[in-house]
Amino acid sequence: MRRVEHIMGFPISLRIDDGHAPAQAADAVFAWLHEVDARFSPFKPDSEVSRLDRGELEPGELSADLTEVLGLCEDYRVATKGAFDVRLPGRGLDPCAMVKGWAVQRAADLLEAAGVRTYCLNAGGDVVAAGRPWRVGVRHPEHADQLCTVLELTEGGVATSARYERGDHILDGRTGRPATGLLSLTVVAPTLTEADATATAAFAMGAAGIEWAAAREGCEVFAVDADRQVFRTPGLPVAA
Repeated sequence: MRRVEHIMGFPISLRIDDGHAPAQAADAVFAWLHEVDARFSPFKPDSEVSRLDRGELEPGELSADLTEVLGLCEDYRVATKGAFDVRLPGRGLDPCAMVKGWAVQRAADLLEAAGVRTYCLNAGGDVVAAGRPWRVGVRHPEHADQLCTVLELTEGGVATSARYERGDHILDGRTGRPATGLLSLTVVAPTLTEADATATAAFAMGAAGIEWAAAREGCEVFAVDADRQVFRTPGLPVAA
């Protein structure tokens, strides 16, 4: 079964190769992702995030989900010494860098709970998959029709942060300016929550982010720096 919907500003595709009730499981996945978009988008004035940013909600009034997301954001802010920060001066609260991977991983958890064991969920190029080897291409940071490498993902998540889709959209929280030093950075991790947040946080750190991401437990890294040098960790699951 294959299904694609446009949510949170990008296409999300789901392929299920097994499961007791794949249609119902897919319905649950996309309903959850639409709910996340409505609740956590900083671009929707009635979302929980927007209401918090306007001071309409007290900390004790937040949902458990938003409390969890903000806690993860704080963990990464501390770990990067401020390079990853969802509360930049002069800008509203924007936890999108954390919400995407977290929400899609939760969607994968819904599939698992429904008995689905072989699937691939692709959210704008960030992937969580299980059940068999899935081939995931890593786009060249400067040539849209080329790949840098192809990974083989049997279980877990893979995410890439780069400038090619949205330009200099990742800011270094320490300076408030666009992050420099890297063209792209890809992380493979046990969950898409970890892969996506780590990729974004490392990109915000610049060239130093490569070593930082590679040192995180369970993470494998592929990166291209601003000088077009390629780095990859020994355990990166490159396809044969």
